[in-house]
Order: sequence, then structure tokens, then C-alpha cells
Amino acid sequence: MKRLTLLISTIIVLIIVVMFIPIFKVFSFTETRTNNPHMYYINVSKDNLFQIRFTHSIHLTDVLETYEITDSNRLKLVSMEYEDVNVGMPAHAEEDQTLTFEDGKYKLSYKDKTIDNFTLLIGNVDYDLFFQYKGEEYDLKKSLIRGSSYLFEVKNISLYDKLRGVMIADGK
Repeated sequence: MKRLTLLISTIIVLIIVVMFIPIFKVFSFTETRTNNPHMYYINVSKDNLFQIRFTHSIHLTDVLETYEITDSNRLKLVSMEYEDVNVGMPAHAEEDQTLTFEDGKYKLSYKDKTIDNFTLLIGNVDYDLFFQYKGEEYDLKKSLIRGSSYLFEVKNISLYDKLRGVMIADGK
């Protein structure tokens, strides 16, 4: 009887531990400015590069931002490509940046700029906003709520968090 009780107790403890230890690395989009935030996520694999492509709302051209995930789950800014230096787009490089112009596009490259996270506003306009990872393109305008803001970060979550969150499906 004692063995059975010990076995059952051990199994219960293991299930609880497995449910709540953050072992799954994800791209996390967590609603902000709400009392009941929902988390949306995309699973991260071994590929550390990802991109965000959006249509600039004023000059209506594509902007492509490239990031790399660091070992500590920080976001390293790699580059930003765009066609126009008008409103909102840099016309010159600052310290630790390089700006080049080739084939009709500007490319702003960062030497060593990392951030923990950023807030992403899903505007209620019909312009592109795509997350690109491992050859897949995720339409954030269809997956997330327009007019809402999301804290974007790479983090480890538990199985419990995954079950409570919403997985963003690919564009297929």
C-alpha cells in the first residue's frame, strides 16, 4: 500500500512539474492595455533569424526588419530594408549603424543592438503585416486583433502556458 501511494504521489508531482516548467521557446505576442491579456505564440526551433515585413502606412512601400534571437532570448536587430527615406524612415546612419543603397533599396544595418522586447500595434488598416520564420509567412492582421497592441518577445513557456495561449497558424 505504501508503494502504491508513493508511486501515485511521484507521478502527480512529475505531472505538476512537467506542466509548469518553462521548457518551450516561443515567439510570444501578449495583449497589452487589457485586464485579461491573451498570449498568442509561434514555436521557435533552431533557426534564430526571423523577419517582420509591413507596408509603411504613408509611402505604401514594404519595410523588412530582420532580427536574430540571442542565447539569452534577447532580440538582436540585424537590418531594416526600405525604399523611401521620407516620413519615419532613417535617411542616415547613426553610431554603430551602416546605411547602404543598392537596387533601389536602403538597408540600415546594426552593429550590435539588442532589446528585450517591443510593442507591436496591429493597425486597423488594410496594409500588410507579416511575420516570417523558417520559410513560413504568418499574417498578423488575420491572427491578432486589429486595433490592439501586443508585447512581442522570445521567451520560454510551460505546457500549461501553451495550453492557455493561442498558437498562430502558418499561411498555408
